[in-house]
Formats: sequence, C-alpha cells, structure tokens
Amino acid sequence: MFEKVNPSHPDKVADRIAGAIVDLAYQAERDPKIAVEVLIGHGVCHVIIETSARLDTARIRAAIQRIAGTVTPDISIHPQDVHLAENQTRGPRCGDNGIFKGMPLTQEQKLLSQIARALYQHYPYDGKYILSGSNLILCQSNAPTEELRAAYPNALVNHLGDWTGGADVDAGATNRKLGSDMADSVTGGGLHGKDLSKADVSVNIYAFLKAQKTGRPVELYCAIGDDTVDGRPYGEIVEIAREYIRAMGGFEAFAQWGLT
Repeated sequence: MFEKVNPSHPDKVADRIAGAIVDLAYQAERDPKIAVEVLIGHGVCHVIIETSARLDTARIRAAIQRIAGTVTPDISIHPQDVHLAENQTRGPRCGDNGIFKGMPLTQEQKLLSQIARALYQHYPYDGKYILSGSNLILCQSNAPTEELRAAYPNALVNHLGDWTGGADVDAGATNRKLGSDMADSVTGGGLHGKDLSKADVSVNIYAFLKAQKTGRPVELYCAIGDDTVDGRPYGEIVEIAREYIRAMGGFEAFAQWGLT
C-alpha cells in the first residue's frame, strides 16, 4: 500500500518553495546553514528562515511567485542559533539527533510513482494517488473524470467528481508528505528546507540509497555533533547526499518527488 502526491499538491508546493530558498543559500555559500518552514494557503505564503547565508528577499519573493503564483509573501529571516552554529566549526558533524530507516522500494511503490509522473505530464495540477495491490485510486484535479476513467478503466477515479484543488482549497506545509517522499523509509526528520549538514537530509538520503543498493533495510541513528555515522566520516555522507541533490537538479527539483 502506497500513497503518492504530485508536485502541485499544496504540501509539495510548500516543499518546493523551501527547496528553492535552500538553493538560493547554496548560491550564496558553498556550505550554508539553513532551515526553512513554509505554510501556504488562501493567497498567503508564510516563510520562516533560520540561516547563516545572506539572502535577497526579492529573490525569495520571486521564487515563491514562480512556484505558487499570485500570493502575498510573508517572509521572516533570522540568524542561526549561535550554539548550533558552533557545532560545525570543527568540520562536518551531524546537525541533529535522529533515527533513520532506508527501505528498498517495492514494485508497487515504483509502479505508482510511474503512474503519478505520467499523469502529471498531462495534468500539471494538484493530484493524489493510492495503490494497494490491484486497487488503484486516482484523485486528479483539473482533469475530466471520464477522460481519466477511459485511461484507467480499473481505477477508482475522482470519487466525488471533478474538483479544482490547490492551496485555496487545502493549505500546504513543509514536510507533511514524507510518506509520499520516502515510502517505507519514513522517519522523524523531514527532507526539505534544510542544508546538507542536517542529518534529516544527508543521512536519510544515504540510508535510502544504501537500501536500494543492498536490497535490505538500513537502520541508523546519530546524535547532534557526531562526526561518524554507519562507520563513515559524516563528511563522506554529506558529499554522497550533495552529489545526489546535484544529480536531481538542486533542492527545489528534489522536493518535487522526494526519494520515490
């Protein structure tokens, strides 16, 4: 059983905005420290940023409007806590406590991800999908229900009929769709809106990739300040995650679909 949402779901819009702001921080510094929370809905986008980087609010507003359309930005930027900042002065170290589980993707999860991407190419609007065995549920906004039924005759499609969707119907918040982003690898830490020093980003990516490579579950933990995880220097794990994010096209692009 697996649920997938597409990049126009309000929660994913929030993730994408957070990712775009992290991209701006990485344009300003090679290794910025940043944490972003986004709440968007009903014409307003609230953003709280804690960072070491110097960010241009005009570029943040431009990113918000490019991703979310005509909304009123409410942007609050603050310096990173001095004690947390001190944690990184002696080299790469875990930026948080956490437990992390990477799980190999199942065929069911891979199939639903393919269906979600195919639908999004035709209907780039708010959508949510579930696959459980042979049971497929498609909720796709701004798409004629009968058209979807013709394409997927064995699916339950738009059970309440045609709908509009978007952040004026359902507010969105950062990291609220981790089940969609990580499948069975879901842990307590969110993937989006954070720099690579944060274990929520780097160790989650590392555990997921190792699980896909080995075909076995990977369970890890760390404490804030640890310089080694899974027997590897934390700096190596950060670089593995950096290459993955780079291959995805950046933090905003990564936020579109997550790890699945």
